[in-house]
Amino acid sequence: MRLSTSLIFTCFLTCTILAADPPTKPGDAQIDAWLKQETAKLRERFLDGAKTKADWEAKRPRLKQEYFDMLGLNPLPEKTPLSVTVTGTVERGDVVIEKLHFQSRPGLYVTGNLYRPKKSDGKLPTILYVCGHSGKGRDGNKTAFQDHGMWFASNGYICLIIDSLQLGEVPGVHHGTYGIRNENYALTKDPVETRWRWQARGYTPAGVECWNGIRAIDYLVSRPDVDAERIGVTGISGGGAATIWIAAADERVKVAVPVSGMSDLECYVSNKIINGHCDCMLMINTFGWEWTTIAALIAPRPMLFCNSDNDPIFSMDGNKRISARLRQLYKMYEKPDLFDDYVSSGGHAYRPDLRVAIFKFINKHLKSDTAPVKDADFQPLPGKELRAFADELPKDEINSKVDEVFVPAARVALPEAGKFEDWKKRLIQQLREKSFRQFPDRVAPGRLLEQISDPAQGFPAMAEPGIKIRVVFGSDGPAGTSPSMVVLEQGDGPNGAPPWSEDVLPGEIFTVSPRGHGISEWTRKNPPNYVERSHALLGHTVDERRVYDTIGMFRYYYGLAKDQKWQLAGRGQAGVIAAYAAIFEPDVPAVVLKNPPASHRDGPIFLNVLRVLDVPEALGLLAPRPLTIYSNDKAFDRTAEIYKIAGAADKFKRVEMK
Repeated sequence: MRLSTSLIFTCFLTCTILAADPPTKPGDAQIDAWLKQETAKLRERFLDGAKTKADWEAKRPRLKQEYFDMLGLNPLPEKTPLSVTVTGTVERGDVVIEKLHFQSRPGLYVTGNLYRPKKSDGKLPTILYVCGHSGKGRDGNKTAFQDHGMWFASNGYICLIIDSLQLGEVPGVHHGTYGIRNENYALTKDPVETRWRWQARGYTPAGVECWNGIRAIDYLVSRPDVDAERIGVTGISGGGAATIWIAAADERVKVAVPVSGMSDLECYVSNKIINGHCDCMLMINTFGWEWTTIAALIAPRPMLFCNSDNDPIFSMDGNKRISARLRQLYKMYEKPDLFDDYVSSGGHAYRPDLRVAIFKFINKHLKSDTAPVKDADFQPLPGKELRAFADELPKDEINSKVDEVFVPAARVALPEAGKFEDWKKRLIQQLREKSFRQFPDRVAPGRLLEQISDPAQGFPAMAEPGIKIRVVFGSDGPAGTSPSMVVLEQGDGPNGAPPWSEDVLPGEIFTVSPRGHGISEWTRKNPPNYVERSHALLGHTVDERRVYDTIGMFRYYYGLAKDQKWQLAGRGQAGVIAAYAAIFEPDVPAVVLKNPPASHRDGPIFLNVLRVLDVPEALGLLAPRPLTIYSNDKAFDRTAEIYKIAGAADKFKRVEMK
């Protein structure tokens, strides 16, 4: 009996059976258009603009480091002892299956099955098989792909199949920004949480899958029966993505066959197929890459790019663009025969013709064997018999919390006495490189778009082309008091001064509703969080662009009355957005915050920001400008200390809330 050819990849397809979409919002059309516009900007960046082999080779070392950075692997983790343990073996005919586990980092367990011929001489070509999202519960998703292990071992290979982080024996989480799922892999009515802090930390489970693959190769090359010069990697769906992550990162991979594992930004964002993909398929695009450049790092090693013509989450238009770009690159190397693609008829699954194409390509390039091949045909073993951990799972595992430790958070030392300005300059530069890379040196002033009959309802305005937001001109305050521009957030109301501002801002109040609020509000549905996740694929976050809106409109207001002692203000996350606007806009004289979050874990979310600093240090960058914080949180004592070191202790004020 053949193993099923219609594996259900529930990780990606669940979104098609969710409840009906919520009603549309006024900002839906404009944010869709803006995302398409930003996607189009990246389309021309394939190979970072290289047009010749020499140009590409010159750029490649830098791009490799950027690639590791966007996976959360820069610097690379230490290669600690693997602690490989074989917990048992199973024999099936001429094949031996070793049940094993190793630790890619201390406590980060990788469980797998190694298939090998019972009898062999010398070193054998070897396949690392990485799994797609097939829910096999406690047995691990490796047990869904036994046919591949059996075929390779029966045809003179060693094949190691490893579980993915999610759906493995020792489970972690792939769904952070997509939404957390329950143990049965079906969405709860109300997902427990959405881990936007992953973007702030620069974390993606794609980095874990890549690292686990690198360490799996470390194990394989340590075996006396593995030919280290003949290693290939393949897998479908999530395993197709992992194939690309690993092969692009590790030159020891000599042949790569990704199957239905990568599309391009036009499909992910413009065609919205990101809605069918979890976070393990996506890196954080800090450096604004055209997506195919990831796969380009594999060239000129042999690659077969496999897909299916009726796959709803890897549409053929994207597949064709990727193939065309890669063919162009392999021609640069004068090795066009080392790249090929294969398209099977059907949906998102393996079929016999697809597997045969994979086996033939790998045979040709790892064994110089071009003879016809047949698909695997055998009775699969019960998954329980292939568990690496037959009983209890290890108590020291970090798989379930790896997102908290995999990417190191910044540990910012306080500035040394007399060196505050150097400290400040260095951190702002790091923020520009890692979190606000898409910002110009200085944001241009925004503008009003039209006059309206009722000024109390506010004016449509624009800080960035294509994004219409709302501003409201000032409400009167006592004479001689400073005017304030307030950044509104959800819950503040769309127009006018919010009620909370009355106690803390005695002067005239102007307001701005940055994108996603008021007239620019877009439809939110969790999952799939289309707008917010698409931003990260384009090198932004929603909150980063809100900072942009805030700066633009402040510069507009400030231009009307430069003689006034302006303040930027906000409550909660909007307050921190106001503070960042002041960090990047030198004309902001002062900042007032009410109940700001003490950590970017709780927002606002900027890419990689926790790899640079956290909120208390960011607020310290405002020194020596006046900063008032209404909060009882002792975390801001650190901000006070920075102001003191900067010689501006009298400019910092923290007011305890009753």
